[in-house]
Amino acid sequence: MRVHLKTVDVVVIGISAALYAVFGILTAGFSFLGVGFLPAVVIPAIFAVLYGPWVGGAGAAIGIFIRDMFVHGNAALSLIAGVPANFIVFFLIGYIAIRNISLKQALSGITIAVIGLIIPVLVFLPDFITFTLLSAESFLLTFGLTIILSLTVIAAVSIRYKEWRSYAIGAVIGQIAGAALLSVTVWAVSPLFLDFFGVPLATIYILPLFIWTFATEIPFVLLLGPPIIKACYRAFPSLRQRNLK
Repeated sequence: MRVHLKTVDVVVIGISAALYAVFGILTAGFSFLGVGFLPAVVIPAIFAVLYGPWVGGAGAAIGIFIRDMFVHGNAALSLIAGVPANFIVFFLIGYIAIRNISLKQALSGITIAVIGLIIPVLVFLPDFITFTLLSAESFLLTFGLTIILSLTVIAAVSIRYKEWRSYAIGAVIGQIAGAALLSVTVWAVSPLFLDFFGVPLATIYILPLFIWTFATEIPFVLLLGPPIIKACYRAFPSLRQRNLK
């Protein structure tokens, strides 16, 4: 895939990165293993749809690095774990959002997501409770509501709003890929950052970190993205024409 970035794309990358960083810093008070609660993820998702995957991915990568410098200050860890994962998430969202995904493909993806997310949580529930420091009731309620709400939104969108079907699927695929990359990378490099983690992370940390990352980001991308993108299309019809091309 060739990269075609115009001058305006470079400018937009800077704007996206700045907005993502600022809002990411403002909402960084709640985190797990350095991965924060990030409502700001909707910002690069919007830019990825409006201006394409390279703009979305690059803006997210730069923005998360700036955010990390203010939140935990570990540049090497951010470059190894946060930057690549963020690029992957929003590149995929931008790439898939403009594809024509059928209802059958969408529902199949939802079924796979349900099985892949819920079964591991039930199997490893005691480990989740230990490492998140939440009660079993609190964890299941938070996780359950997040997953059920997210997948319900995807199903409803896929059936009722065909124009947002690909965006919803792209959001899920992107978040799953990014969360998986982040969780595995953080676990793998933790022995190199003992000043940050204290001790090398056990393998069992991978799944809780994956679930945490997915569950704290996907609702914002799914619920806030479509209405904001629709408003942008109304204000700037040329953006819609660009995507149609």
